[in-house]
Amino acid sequence: MSATITTLRDMVPIRPLTFAEAFRIAELQATKLRELAGISEPPLPETAISQLPRLQVERIVPAGVSGATQWSHGRWLIILNGAEPLVRQRFSLAHEFKHILDNPYIDVLYPRTRGQSSAGRAEQICDFFAGCVLMPRHMLKRAWVDGAQDVRSLAHHFNVSSQAMQVRLLQVGLIEPPSRCVMAKAS
Repeated sequence: MSATITTLRDMVPIRPLTFAEAFRIAELQATKLRELAGISEPPLPETAISQLPRLQVERIVPAGVSGATQWSHGRWLIILNGAEPLVRQRFSLAHEFKHILDNPYIDVLYPRTRGQSSAGRAEQICDFFAGCVLMPRHMLKRAWVDGAQDVRSLAHHFNVSSQAMQVRLLQVGLIEPPSRCVMAKAS
């Protein structure tokens, strides 16, 4: 197994995690991945994940999903939907890599809770990891303070979709969620 994968897996206690713990560990793993790859500036090159030993990335057109992961012939295979935009493929690659890190303990780490399956919790954590590795909190805040406060320009800077950037800005607390209702003007 790749030393990088082993190092990142070793950061996780093998026990049920609360959402807060799972999110914190995912962010720590994302930071460590960038550190191990020697990547200190955005964007994260795909090769930081795709060139890890015993890991193969394949793009398939058409594909019914954005991404999938499986252990096959002594290596991890990540399948990406080659018809999707490259920024979406990058996000899917990072998301699927987190599935590799959590395997085979997903049911232990993310037990079913009221109203949410183990798989549903795992998907949320994998999305969060992808956001953290592609748009690290400290880099995003630095870009924001330096004046890049437009979602589209930040998305371009980090080579992600505007939608992914919007979600990450909300997670980091740099923007407020849209209000759920708008007060009507009194006539």
